[in-house]
Amino acid sequence: MEKPLAAEGQSRGIVELVLVRHGESVGNVADREAIAAKAHRLDLEARDADVELSEEGQKQADALGEHLASLPKDQRPTIVVSSPYQRARSTAERALAALDLEVVIDERIRERELGIFDGVTWYGIEATHPEESARRARVGKFYYRPPGGESWADVILRVRSILVELQERFHGERVWLFSHEAVILAFRYVVEGLDEKRVVALQKEEPLANCSMTRYRAVDGALQLVRADDTRPVEESDEAHVTHETDDAAEDAGAGQDI
Repeated sequence: MEKPLAAEGQSRGIVELVLVRHGESVGNVADREAIAAKAHRLDLEARDADVELSEEGQKQADALGEHLASLPKDQRPTIVVSSPYQRARSTAERALAALDLEVVIDERIRERELGIFDGVTWYGIEATHPEESARRARVGKFYYRPPGGESWADVILRVRSILVELQERFHGERVWLFSHEAVILAFRYVVEGLDEKRVVALQKEEPLANCSMTRYRAVDGALQLVRADDTRPVEESDEAHVTHETDDAAEDAGAGQDI
């Protein structure tokens, strides 16, 4: 594997990067129900940016907050950035409730946009837009761009932009980002120098749990993966439970949305 571009350069950047997927949302629940029913649309009225945490998601975020509060000061985040989407913001706010930290909002780590297929399951796409189903199969998941939406490659461009800025602005800082599954996979692609085949396989082989942490630390100036999909704070909680998408079909519900 070639050395990724993100690993090059002087050791002037951040010392730690932790990527947190938002807690379970009411959209995740609607997603599972739509898949089980083979429905054409999710039973969800809110726009994607306004989808809130479920009761379980709130418990998961609180469990992460207990974990953060228990850490020594030199292991806690010093810079926190969140997607503007409500489920990610709420996760960050609840997790950081006991810490005196500002949450910076950045639209570059928002969820992948699905255009006309927002809220539509893959069953609905196959029924109403079979030509798009065929185009996706031909182009492949990585490069497929739904009408009016984004491909994974488009999300990766956003990630490259914010990663450069973080490295330039926050020397020596421990940076935590609260975001979405597609964005975290995009970070893995960039930081670890993955290729199309590997990053697509990761979504199926290592699905990210809600409120999981993917952690990198700087080693000789390069960010190195420490652990992906770390769910220990939720596992150790007496109140919260670990939740995932049901299977790879969950990625296809809503053409791959992570709501």
